[in-house]
This record gives sequence, C-alpha cells and structure tokens, in this order.
Amino acid sequence: MENYGLDLHGEMLLEEYRQQLPLYNRLMEAVKSKLSDMVKDSDLTVSSMEFRIKEEPSLAGKLLRKGSKYSSLKDITDIFGARVIMFYNEDVDRVAAFAESIFEVDWPNSVDKRKMHETNSFGYNSLHYICRIPKKVFYDPEYPELNDVRFEIQMRTALQHVWSAIQHDIGYKSEIETPKEYHRMLSRLAGMMELADDEFSRIRASIADYRRRMQNLVLNGQLEEVALDGDTFRSYVDMHPFDKLNRKIAAITQAEIQESPYIPYLTVLRQLDIKTLGDIERMMAKYSDDAYQLALFQLGSTDIDILADTVGLQNLCIVHILKTGRGIPGLKQMFDALNGRSPQNEDLARIVYDQALRLAFMNNKTT
Repeated sequence: MENYGLDLHGEMLLEEYRQQLPLYNRLMEAVKSKLSDMVKDSDLTVSSMEFRIKEEPSLAGKLLRKGSKYSSLKDITDIFGARVIMFYNEDVDRVAAFAESIFEVDWPNSVDKRKMHETNSFGYNSLHYICRIPKKVFYDPEYPELNDVRFEIQMRTALQHVWSAIQHDIGYKSEIETPKEYHRMLSRLAGMMELADDEFSRIRASIADYRRRMQNLVLNGQLEEVALDGDTFRSYVDMHPFDKLNRKIAAITQAEIQESPYIPYLTVLRQLDIKTLGDIERMMAKYSDDAYQLALFQLGSTDIDILADTVGLQNLCIVHILKTGRGIPGLKQMFDALNGRSPQNEDLARIVYDQALRLAFMNNKTT
C-alpha cells in the first residue's frame, strides 16, 4: 500500500475511504440515474454530464494539505462529484432548479462562483451545489448511510468549462502565482469568454422571440409581413395550405396522399424570387387551375395510387417557371434542387416541358 506521508488522522480517513468505496459507487449510480432522467424528461440540451469518484492519490494529496479540517470522511464533500455542462447561462440556472427539486442542497457550503467577481475582474465561473439524496427520492436498504453522504454538483456552460480546463492545464491559480503581464492576458481572455457566453444567450433569446412573432403572424394570416425562411416555411406548411390542391390532384387516380418533406422546396421558392409567404399564397391563387390541368395530363392515363403531398406545390412551381419564361433551364434548376445535380434532370425537364406545351396555359404565358 502506497505511503503518502500522511499523519495518523489522515491515514485513518484514507482507510475509511477505501472501505466506503462501494457506498460511493452506489451513490454515483443513483445520482447519475436521477440527473439522466431529469435531462430526458426536460427539453434541455446538455453538452455533457460527467461523474467521478475522487481517486486515492488525489484524496491523499488533499488530506496532506488540509486533513486537519476534516473530523470524518463525511466532512469531505467532493469525494463523489457530478458535472453538468450546458450551452447557455440560463440553462445552468434551469439545471440548478431541477437539482434543487431533486436533492437536498447544503446552502451554506454551496457556491455560485459566477457572482464572486469584482466589477473589474474575470475568471472561473461555475455553480457548485453540495447535496444529499433524500430518502423519498432514493433509498437502498443495503446502504442506509448513503442518504447522509454529501456530494458536489458542478453546473457550468461549455465556455466556462473550457476556461476551467485552460486554468488547470497552465496551472493558473491567482494573481500572486502568475506574473502580472500573464495575469492581465488571462483576465482579458476570461472577459471575452464571459462576454461570448452572454452574447450566445442574448442571440438565442432574440431568435426565439423572432420565431414566436413569425408564428403568430402566420397563425393570424398576416402572411405579407412574413419573410420566407426555414422557420416561417415550416410554420406555413404546418397549416396544410396545399391540401385542397393535393386532394383535387389525388382524385384523378383515387391515389393515396403520403407525407413528404417540404424543406427542399424552400430552395426552389427562393430560385423563383418568392420573398414572403404572401407571395406563395398569390402563386397558389394564380396558378392552381393550371397546376391541376398539368397533373390531369400527367396522371390521367396512369393508375398511380400513391402521391407525395408535395405534388401540388411541385406543379405550382412548374407552372410558375413555365409561365415566367424560365423554360427548360428553369425546370432543370428546380429538379437539381430537389433531386441533386444529375444529367437526368435535364431529360426530366424536357419531358415536363414537352407535356406542358400541349396545355392551354402555355399559349397564354405572362411575365
């Protein structure tokens, strides 16, 4: 057994640690299960979760430095520790709220290092809770003392975690241990990372607010005010605006309508200079009859029994391309966007163009 140079009291604590390792392993299993369930049952996006039991050499080093502080092993609150790393500051607070609802928090010994800096200082930020598992949350009769053991949960953002790893790697501890020029450089870097954390949160909140506003405009039918983008297009598609045309086309062969992804059509619509959801509505009002006539010609002599629910939008785009004089190149560009670039797309564009030439709307093109 390794000799760490501990005094008798330290050796007694270390021997107690060796005997209690099964208890700490059981504690780790229980905490890991509860925190994993918390994440699974919430809408939180976690960067990572880490769980560790302090290794013997690490504990021995701690006892060597300040073993006299501890009267028993239970006074050492970080033998088992969990770490939850989030992407955003506000999610750290949400994890903390969940932890408070699950565990008993030892408030006098818990630390919010995010609030410990002076106005002109920057550095390590993290939220540390010292906790116990209450019996109502978890109890193992084989380890009845488990509910009395305190452990640490560290909660921080990914950038705070990076800063902590940098500090550890370069051995940076304080202004006293580091020459002033290096301390200033590190402090500036810490300030930049703190600012980046705040900015990520601000941008995330702004994007969420934008999405809410756009969804409300879509739901209220104010489509002229809604710019076409991925979020607004999804919200619009969720209202099933093409269902009437789809059902009319499907009735040609009594086909079943099957769900299909609409997002590839976002590129096509942009190619057609569609700027707002109102532009889509106008295209539908203007070209629905012609889109149906094209489908009637294409499907009338077939027995196709399954159609994608994008069929209506595809035919609307085809009619728009043809009636605005984009011809075969425009059709090929559309099929390239939908199917990926391929020489076959030009052949397909020629077939569709030749079919459309036989229809009345091609004799009445408008620009």
